[in-house]
Amino acid sequence: MALEKARVCVTGAGGFVGSWIVKLLLSKDYIVHGTVREPSDEKNAHLYKLEKASENLKLFKADVLDYNSVYSAIVGCTGVFHVASPVPSTTVEVIEPAVKGTLNVLKASVEAKIKRFVFVSSGAAVGLNPSWPKDRVMDETCWSDKEYCRTTKNWYCLSKTEAESEALEFGKRTGLDVVSVCPTLILGPLLQSTLNSSSLVLVKLLNEGYETVENKLRMIVDVRDVAEALLLAYEKPEAEGRYICTAYIIRAQEFVDKVKSIYPNYKYPKNFTEPGEERVLTSEKLQKLGWSYRPLEETFVDSVESYKKAGNLKLRKLTF
Repeated sequence: MALEKARVCVTGAGGFVGSWIVKLLLSKDYIVHGTVREPSDEKNAHLYKLEKASENLKLFKADVLDYNSVYSAIVGCTGVFHVASPVPSTTVEVIEPAVKGTLNVLKASVEAKIKRFVFVSSGAAVGLNPSWPKDRVMDETCWSDKEYCRTTKNWYCLSKTEAESEALEFGKRTGLDVVSVCPTLILGPLLQSTLNSSSLVLVKLLNEGYETVENKLRMIVDVRDVAEALLLAYEKPEAEGRYICTAYIIRAQEFVDKVKSIYPNYKYPKNFTEPGEERVLTSEKLQKLGWSYRPLEETFVDSVESYKKAGNLKLRKLTF
């Protein structure tokens, strides 16, 4: 008798990262329960077009703040990928849905007897710590300082830090096997029809014609490599704790030069101001788990080509 295919739940299935992890899971013959706010919404249509979606993908109408809707999507699954999260915001209102929503998904996972819970956190939950030794690269033992996030009104960082620490603590208290992955700036081709906040970084660079930008460090990772990292975190028995997920660390000027060398016909910044002190994160722990990443040029090309296809870019004539 054939073994039943593994069944997993992906929250926030219609988003940038969610769509790619759904695509990857379907390609590996998983049966996927995806939560979205409205399954019939046109912005989720791309999910139904994914290979094997017709037989192995079921979308559930769910809101992470509504426990029963979350439990309905999770029950019958052996694993959960909790991707759904409020987008980066300038208001304190982002915190409650991030933390309460995560707790609902965690509680539903315990009730549904989930074997492993993979939480998508962010490099933002690692990097905002002014007391971290200046000569040390930031690894998984470094957490963003919650008080510092509050003082600087960095609500997105605070929400991610609160939600991730709550998820890992919840795992210790209940015995739920929780693994978290902390990606940095995620670029790469879009599957969804709407522009997400991290892709806007590159779209704005190509569209806005900035005169001057700050020459700060950019820690970049491809969305397809993030999906692979999440699958590793789920499938590898030895995976535990947190994993920083970052591939390339480059300054804004080098970032611009690389994109400009491939796509010269956009108006790029001419001036770069030097930033203050900056910190660097390492993905060494994730690489030891078996993770690898694609060339940066591939990420840039595939990103820009997908923005062009979606009509997100304004081609400008070069001015001399």
